[in-house]
Amino acid sequence: MRRKEDKYDFRLFGLAIKEARVKQGLTREQVGASIEIDPRYLTNIENKGQHPSIQVLYDLVSLLNVSVDEFFLPNSEVIKTSRRRQLEKHLDNLTDQDLIIMESVAKGILDSKKIEDN
Repeated sequence: MRRKEDKYDFRLFGLAIKEARVKQGLTREQVGASIEIDPRYLTNIENKGQHPSIQVLYDLVSLLNVSVDEFFLPNSEVIKTSRRRQLEKHLDNLTDQDLIIMESVAKGILDSKKIEDN
């Protein structure tokens, strides 16, 4: 028999869903309509850590581009955080010229970190 304390706490997941939804400018009603759930169900997932069904979990992470790795595989060496996945989604919409600029910015950040470490 499982003990109550062995249940996974979905509150951090709910907060990540809420953050991604707000960042994308979507209301709970819009997300609910998109994945065919009641907005109150989404409110409970976001604010109370209610356990979503597997289908709802899949629909939310797919729609909002949230990584589950950081929640379910916290000790994994290859973790794609939600922030990284959202950045990659933005990068997919950039031109090659835009990507050259982004690469230069990333290189500049890394170079400045090397200088700070020395």
